[in-house]
Amino acid sequence: MSPEPTAPEPPPSGEKEIARPSKPFKRLLALGLVILAAAAGALYYEVAVAPYESTDNASIEGHVTPVAPQIPGRVIRLAVEDNQEVKRGETLLEIDPSDYQVKAAQAQAGLAAAKSRLEQARAQLSVEEAQQEQARSGLTAVEAEASRAQAELKRYQSVESRAVSRSQVDVAETQARSAAAQVDVARAKVLGAEAQVGLGRAGVQTATADIAQAEAALRQAELNLSYTKIVAPDDGRVTRRSVEPGAYVQPGQALLAIVPHRLWVVANYKETQLEHMRPGQPVTIRIDAYPGQKFTGKVESIQSGAGARFSLFPPENATGNFIKVVQRVPVKIVFDTAPDPALALGPGMSVEPAVRVK
Repeated sequence: MSPEPTAPEPPPSGEKEIARPSKPFKRLLALGLVILAAAAGALYYEVAVAPYESTDNASIEGHVTPVAPQIPGRVIRLAVEDNQEVKRGETLLEIDPSDYQVKAAQAQAGLAAAKSRLEQARAQLSVEEAQQEQARSGLTAVEAEASRAQAELKRYQSVESRAVSRSQVDVAETQARSAAAQVDVARAKVLGAEAQVGLGRAGVQTATADIAQAEAALRQAELNLSYTKIVAPDDGRVTRRSVEPGAYVQPGQALLAIVPHRLWVVANYKETQLEHMRPGQPVTIRIDAYPGQKFTGKVESIQSGAGARFSLFPPENATGNFIKVVQRVPVKIVFDTAPDPALALGPGMSVEPAVRVK
């Protein structure tokens, strides 16, 4: 015979029996937690994810200004170091000015000589104009004498031969011919004087042009002398300094670069993320170098075209086998307030912008 089942022992005195939840209740509780988690996730997505378009394909950009000399020469003083803060107009380095000082002095002397030649040409022109007036006065006098001699000759010729001797008529004819010849000579002198005046005026114009040329040469010499001091084109930080004192530099040679404090962000968004993106929308910017700080900005502009289209070798989709690739479009984002200059921010640093599009 099988043993009879024993009744469960009663709980010890003073203790109550704890009711355990049934299996259907556990299932309902788990289902409720799942639904609650899904609802929380959906709410988080709608509030914190869906209204934003973000990308990690973004970096800080800025105007990097290369600094190069405009004249050749030897560096005699270097006033800055790498990563040093400089102000606009501050001297960065100096080139030996000796040769350019000499050229400036020569140009100054050339200008003084040109001015002297102009004064001389003007004085000569005054003399030639006086000679021209004298020649014209002489012409007037001999023309009057020629007219008198011609009139005298006509008077002798008009009277009867018995009243005037032949010798008197011959003298009158000779005087008339001589006066006419003197008129021709005087006219030639006037023409010569006029030619000299024209030449003198040309000399004045040439001297004036020489002065303008000398002044231009002086300005160029003074400019070259001023170029011996290379100054900062803008406020910023010195980077990539590649010059040392004593080095001989050439025009256009990159010596260093200035990175201004005006920075912005270029974010390369997928073309599928641009449907609701517009200029002016707010942006939250996180910089990898400073993860604990949050920066804000706004969309300034969206490039008209994919970045690949403006690359060195744009893709040619009309040849070969075409494979569709989602393109990236650069979006320019500016900071609401300029970042603290004490932060080591510069072009090329990685950021993650999130644009609120809804």
